[in-house]
Amino acid sequence: MAENLIVKGAREHNLKAVDIELPRDKLIVFTGISGSGKSSLAFDTIYAEGQRRYVESLSAYARQFLGQMDKPDVDFIEGLSPAISIDQKSASRNPRSTVGTITEVYDYLRLLFARIGTPHDPETGEKLVRQTPPQIVDRVMEIEMGARFQILAPVVRGRKGTYDTLVTDLAGQGFTRALIDGEMTNLSDVAGTNDDGTPILQLERYEMHDISVIIDRLVMREGINRRLTDSIETALKLASGVMQIEILNDQAESEILTFSIHFSRPSDGKSFEELEPRNFSFNSPYGACVSCDGLGTRFEVDPQLVIPNPDLSLQEGAIAPWSTGRSKYFQLLLSAVAEHNIISMETPWNKLTKKSKKIILDGVGKKKITVNYTNRFGRSRNFQATFEGVIPNLRRRHREADTDKQREQIEGYMRQIPCPDCEGARLKPLSLAVTIDSLSIADLCNMSIKEAATRISKIKLNKREKLIADPILKEINSRMGFLLDVGLEYLSLHRAASTLSGGEAQRIRLASQIGSGLVGVLYVLDEPSIGLHQRDNKRLIETLERLRDIGNSVLVVEHDEETICIADHVVDIGPGAGEHGGDIVHSGSVSQLKKNKESITGQYIAGKKTIPIPRERRIPSDKWITIKGAREHNLKNINVEIPLGCFVSVTGVSGSGKSTLVNDILYRSLMQQIYKSKVAPGLHTTIEGLSSLDKVINIDQQPIGRTPRSNPATYTGVFDNVRKLFAQTTESKVRGYMPGRFSFNVKGGRCEACSGDGTIKIEMHFLPDVYVPCEICSGARYNRDTLDIRFKGKNIADILNMPCEQALDFFENQPPIVRHMQTLVDVGLGYVRLGQPAPTLSGGEAQRVKLASELAKRSTGHTMYILDEPTTGLHFEDVNKLLDVLSRLVDQGNTIVVIEHNLDVIKSSDWIIDLGPNGGDGGGTVIAEGTPEEIAKTRVSYTGNFLRPILDKAGTL
Repeated sequence: MAENLIVKGAREHNLKAVDIELPRDKLIVFTGISGSGKSSLAFDTIYAEGQRRYVESLSAYARQFLGQMDKPDVDFIEGLSPAISIDQKSASRNPRSTVGTITEVYDYLRLLFARIGTPHDPETGEKLVRQTPPQIVDRVMEIEMGARFQILAPVVRGRKGTYDTLVTDLAGQGFTRALIDGEMTNLSDVAGTNDDGTPILQLERYEMHDISVIIDRLVMREGINRRLTDSIETALKLASGVMQIEILNDQAESEILTFSIHFSRPSDGKSFEELEPRNFSFNSPYGACVSCDGLGTRFEVDPQLVIPNPDLSLQEGAIAPWSTGRSKYFQLLLSAVAEHNIISMETPWNKLTKKSKKIILDGVGKKKITVNYTNRFGRSRNFQATFEGVIPNLRRRHREADTDKQREQIEGYMRQIPCPDCEGARLKPLSLAVTIDSLSIADLCNMSIKEAATRISKIKLNKREKLIADPILKEINSRMGFLLDVGLEYLSLHRAASTLSGGEAQRIRLASQIGSGLVGVLYVLDEPSIGLHQRDNKRLIETLERLRDIGNSVLVVEHDEETICIADHVVDIGPGAGEHGGDIVHSGSVSQLKKNKESITGQYIAGKKTIPIPRERRIPSDKWITIKGAREHNLKNINVEIPLGCFVSVTGVSGSGKSTLVNDILYRSLMQQIYKSKVAPGLHTTIEGLSSLDKVINIDQQPIGRTPRSNPATYTGVFDNVRKLFAQTTESKVRGYMPGRFSFNVKGGRCEACSGDGTIKIEMHFLPDVYVPCEICSGARYNRDTLDIRFKGKNIADILNMPCEQALDFFENQPPIVRHMQTLVDVGLGYVRLGQPAPTLSGGEAQRVKLASELAKRSTGHTMYILDEPTTGLHFEDVNKLLDVLSRLVDQGNTIVVIEHNLDVIKSSDWIIDLGPNGGDGGGTVIAEGTPEEIAKTRVSYTGNFLRPILDKAGTL
């Protein structure tokens, strides 16, 4: 194989016939302005071709099930290894997927508990025991010499039935005596039927019975081992692995010893199923909690959501789910119940008695009431009906819902709560009662990975257990170690994958890849440092280096200065974004990059360009939001003050509680206060000062749309203005075209051959599906008549194909359009085409489209903007532009709250709230609050320690 990876003529997206040669088995960083073409080269060209070649090597039969990737637009690639992509878009949304299942640690824990776990009775906590036949013989031989005893096979224990057939079968097998409900009985006397055909044995069908067959009667003496062993084996076989020894005593009550080859309760011999790994799987019916089906949570109706406004009366629609136009039946029922129970329909809900509220919410059981009504012909009619109550009604309708839409509608009046039976542990009681060193599998999974790793390393095992557990523990410790190495010690194995950030999900997959031990692979990573505090960055870099050192090529798309500086090879793509990028500005060492005058990245790395610290920081006014007693997740009952009209950064190591404080408590409280949201905030005592705000906007990194029909033009709303403009042209008016004519989503103006997609999918079966431009519209999405309409020489398809910066100049005399275009350019998206499909936008680009959309709206001056890591995917130059935009918003009187690790953003803040000191249980406290200078002086703050040299160098300390 070639010593280097050689790419020639790469033209994917904005790449301009790029030729590049990269060293193999090295750590290579791709950097450059956002939108310059880094991902196009790393992911869409190199990784895509590596993946395509691997799939192509499989059989035609396998390929038709796997599907194939399209061949990237490149002339030639040589020296390519099998490629694995670790990006940020693949976090599972499946509620059954957890950190433990993704990393396979949970699979090994299931095996460990099934093989060496000690089961206990779920009800009593009594340790369950089991014995082999030889062990049972040894135990029986310990009975006192000369003692008389009998061996019993308990074929029926505490069960209802007549059992006449069973007794007849036992007699037929040669057994002569049995204890039936404690009475010694000759089986020959009760077997069979009377002359009239009725059974001789007459047991009450609906009463509990016990039947134990007497297998043998013995006196304890030497030399009975052989006979004893045979009798015990017969008893075990007859009673499905259970037997009893009754020691006979003339003077006292007989003593009964119970033995089982299964796990059983020593007190009464009740048996339990054999332990297998599947008993610990919440995705298997053998292990999953019956109440919640292994999800750990269930939906429960919340009276506060059912009655959002308690000042309303029943007549005025206090019962929200029954107040809609379709709920006439329920309103009739409600009136009848109110009349029957003397409940006023006009009295506000909060003035009704507890008894009245209980009747309405919980119902009146199966008692029928008369409902009177007037039909459409004006005649009085009535019918009888039961009133189950609002809460049972919603529960039943949720359970019986036929469609997801119906179910989601009812879930609007419900909250997800931990399952009351398994308490969120997802497993059956027996599975949770199995312990190793007094810990259940749920106990380990609920600990932070750091704590769990420590406890597992200290497990005490006997010689037999050690022999079984050593290979399993080796795999568990190895995977736990990799998770610690990538800075995820604060997560728990029980944490749902759907709650992970993009950066966390990526680092988990990175840890899994190191655990796989693959060699000779090309790994392509997308900003693995996202969401990681500077404190943990070193460990991440060491992990990347380890991946390289075992014999892999590691390609990293990254903006982090520390990662760029340790790279073996740096590729800087640019010089600008979009049409202004797509060229290789630099390919070589970091030291050469610093000397490259053409490279903007090089100038920032060399310190020739910097993001300036504000000359003056805004001084907080007398308006603050005060959160008291915040205790959701790992927050330790903290009090936090957020100044309004300032740029506030919430900082701290990963897992310290930043997102919980900002998203779960602050944002949800504002949504409830301003928009009457049904989503409950995280646990806290009080929150004051919310009335100073009249709007809250949370700008996250979720996609702006999941189909190619969604794009920046449609999301920001500027496309509505563009369509109106085209409808106002002279030619449109002559033809009678309305704005809807220029939509590619509805019939009329769009090309019907491709339904406005612009492409046609051709299924190739053994080859990848091919998307070809529509022959009728040539990819323009519209029909010929629509494309005839032009504004300043451009048709609607030309507009959608324009980069935002070009559209800004093109529509310079159209203020509504200019306002939208200007904000898109201001947030660094001038290179993005107006019609660029939403799925092709990165998380950072999607977030900035949302930000631009909000910026284009009229500001109230009393808005809080919440951004979660807005610098994701941003180059130093783009961060500078973003800070200008955010600063402009604050200057208008608004408040910005960002969750951020980027020191350039943190140093530019007016106020910092630093949480920590560590992640998970080790976090959740306020380490420091104040200006960046005050934080930098706080020695116990990790953020402060990294901020100090930057501010010191700038001379602001």
